[in-house]
Amino acid sequence: MAKKLFIRTYGCQMNVYDSARMADVLAPLGYAPAEAPDGADMVIINTCHIREKASEKTFHELGRLRQLKEQKAAEGGRMVLAVAGCVAQAEGAEIMSRAPYVDMVFGPQAYHRLPEMVARATREAGSGVLDTDFPVESKFDHLPEEQALQGHSAFLTVQEGCDKFCTFCVVPYTRGAEFSRPAGQILEEARRLVRAGALEITLLGQNVNAYHGEEPDGRDWGLGRLIRALAEIDGLERIRYTTSHPRDMDDDLIAAHGEVPQLMPYLHLPVQSGSDRILEAMNRKHKAEAYLRIVEKLRAARPDLALSSDFIVGFPGERDADFEATMQLVREVGYAQAFSFKYSARPGTPAALLELQIDEAAKTERLAALQALLAEQQLAFNRSMAGRTLPVLVEKTGKLPGQLIGKSPYLQSVVIEGTPRLIGSIVPAAISAGYQNSLAGTVGAGTVEQAVPAALAS
Repeated sequence: MAKKLFIRTYGCQMNVYDSARMADVLAPLGYAPAEAPDGADMVIINTCHIREKASEKTFHELGRLRQLKEQKAAEGGRMVLAVAGCVAQAEGAEIMSRAPYVDMVFGPQAYHRLPEMVARATREAGSGVLDTDFPVESKFDHLPEEQALQGHSAFLTVQEGCDKFCTFCVVPYTRGAEFSRPAGQILEEARRLVRAGALEITLLGQNVNAYHGEEPDGRDWGLGRLIRALAEIDGLERIRYTTSHPRDMDDDLIAAHGEVPQLMPYLHLPVQSGSDRILEAMNRKHKAEAYLRIVEKLRAARPDLALSSDFIVGFPGERDADFEATMQLVREVGYAQAFSFKYSARPGTPAALLELQIDEAAKTERLAALQALLAEQQLAFNRSMAGRTLPVLVEKTGKLPGQLIGKSPYLQSVVIEGTPRLIGSIVPAAISAGYQNSLAGTVGAGTVEQAVPAALAS
């Protein structure tokens, strides 16, 4: 019988990709995915260090899993318990000390060595395996070619790590320096994903638009050139990428938004703040005006481009005028979606040591005002879709009979009526209404090819 593997994933889309690849690595050892940790033979918590109190949440989760591990042992079995990801990378020794019942702790650059770690954990039960080194070799060279695809949208990591060292961020310390995979390797993985049924691929990277991968002839490709090559893969209907940094938006990538039909008209471009003073304190190395000019260029290349962003409010030293500059930038850009958070100190980051930490009540008040504005913009954008026909990638059934859930080019959730046979196809949907977090529509009579120009022309 197959052994049960349960992976709980926190954080970014790259962690989702990593979790899927862990399952691929463990499949030859007889591990098959389980829906819950109860009774599993192996449980992996794939952690994220970005969110507040990430370490405490990890230990809280481990406490619950310890009970399941002990229950399994009482029944004569064994659960291998592992912690992966960025919390493991940053605090591996602490985890092994505080939770000695954990069998394996490994960082995001080490999961290709899982078979070796499992063998050691099984052979040396009770001693614990810690692997948080940054290996010389790329993990991507050692991952299995076969991948289990869930649905018709896939993630594909093309770049990892960060050299930007924003003062609030732990990524350079947990993911390491920027690294780009060879273009040929990425193209081959994309072809495999398409053969497995993927219609849409999202390219991932901590600074994905910093991608500079070696092409077979020795030249470096930027992300724009890579996207153009991916667009030539027969059957790949949609391409997205995330997360970007304003400093890496070059002219070729901007031009690709207007020239590559498969590149979806939705871009996540974090700015963090609209105040130059705060951006400098964050070590973002761009000014608000430069960000606005990039947005201007992008919309000149693709007029219907929808933008999303990240914002941090209450950064140390943020004054009322700084916060108002952020609000003004939001009004000027107009976002289809955005993520916003109160600043919280991350141990080991320079910002945690800054003076003038902002009062929690002020952070809460500012965040509420920002989120109200962002929600207003998101609702207006969604409502603007009413009366348009959009090509929708149908992904799954909904909660109600005959209901299907799909995804628009602008990354909106779209609810339509239809039969399950439509899942895995792109259909034209006449949008009847836009809500805060979704659209409603009906499947149209036309073809997708007819629907796309009509959507862009309105």
